[in-house]
Amino acid sequence: MTKKIVVLGAGYAGIRVATQLRHKGGDFELILIDQNTYHTEKTCLHEVAAGQQSPENIIYSIEDCSSCKKSRFIQDKVIEIDKDNNSIVLEKNGKIDYDYLVIGLGFESETFGVKGVHENAFSMVNLEQAVAINKHINEQIRSYIDGERDKKKLKIIVCGAGFTGIELLGALAEQMPKYAEKHGFSENSYELVCVESATRLLPMFSEELADYAVDYLKDLGVEFITGAKVNEIKPGVVEYIKDGETHEIEGGTIIWTTGVSGVDLIAESGFSAKRGRVVVKDDLTVEGYDNIFMLGDVAAVIDPESNRPYPTTAQIALAMASKCVDNILKKLDGKPTEKFVYVSKGTVCSLGNTNAIALVGKKELKGYPASALKKIIATRSIHMGSGKLGLTLKKGRFDLYR
Repeated sequence: MTKKIVVLGAGYAGIRVATQLRHKGGDFELILIDQNTYHTEKTCLHEVAAGQQSPENIIYSIEDCSSCKKSRFIQDKVIEIDKDNNSIVLEKNGKIDYDYLVIGLGFESETFGVKGVHENAFSMVNLEQAVAINKHINEQIRSYIDGERDKKKLKIIVCGAGFTGIELLGALAEQMPKYAEKHGFSENSYELVCVESATRLLPMFSEELADYAVDYLKDLGVEFITGAKVNEIKPGVVEYIKDGETHEIEGGTIIWTTGVSGVDLIAESGFSAKRGRVVVKDDLTVEGYDNIFMLGDVAAVIDPESNRPYPTTAQIALAMASKCVDNILKKLDGKPTEKFVYVSKGTVCSLGNTNAIALVGKKELKGYPASALKKIIATRSIHMGSGKLGLTLKKGRFDLYR
């Protein structure tokens, strides 16, 4: 009897599951569901937000990569997961039953209860938001040039100095001088400010590498306000508390990059979740539901060394996807599933287009070698997700020397 495998979400994990399964033998039907028609390389969103990349460069068609005789793609929004009755409900297409369900619905911005984030700051968790940030920055530049030259319009405040915040600051620090030259305003006119609650930045790297990154960005004009907890985002104002005192800083563009959580639908569907993430069993299935796999940003895989969940990255999402495919095929064959063991291939944080820091095993890299590695990883991600050489050659990052 033909089994129906339904994959929710075409992010890094979902698109990888779909492209791998379509090449596998077996008596199954595959349905991939996403609310967009395209997959986004979300690790490149900061480049779109800053204006270094066009939106078209970081997306590709889902249907082109997932469609074959035994699979199909449905563009729709998932509004309900009925895990007890093996079905999901879509906004337009209604109810769909499944034998196996793979959930890779991705993440949304986490506000941590800070007032005014949604109303007065930009998040950067999808392509539309990255495009909106870049549009707003350019609108502020035009307003500055055509108006009274209020420098607040050219002040960009980034809340959060994690991976996303640092990579965004690196891209902005490179791009703003180009905007200044293009539109004829002084490089002294704009400001880039980062507000961060921690005092030790980029803790996943050694202090030497982290200091290299921060010092490099400072040299490009970025101001860091550390040990500062954001209390509220008001229109054009970030209110923060530092050393027990309340401060305010004004800016024309406020971007929120302090963290993410799994989508609300996970908890709404009755899964036991913390910040939208479900602790999965060692074969990536959900406790009590051996036919449901949870992957990517909605899954929490416990690191046996720290006893804490691994950080959510594209790298672990792709690794989870490959093991998920293996275990689905084993279930179809009536064989026992295997344990997912994660081995990190390294961590790279870009500081613009030609600089980065990296940790690969025990080896530390910085500068151009780390930047080239970042682009190689991005290209590999496209190939692993799409499974198409032509698309990889078209969309890959081969600008290793720029």
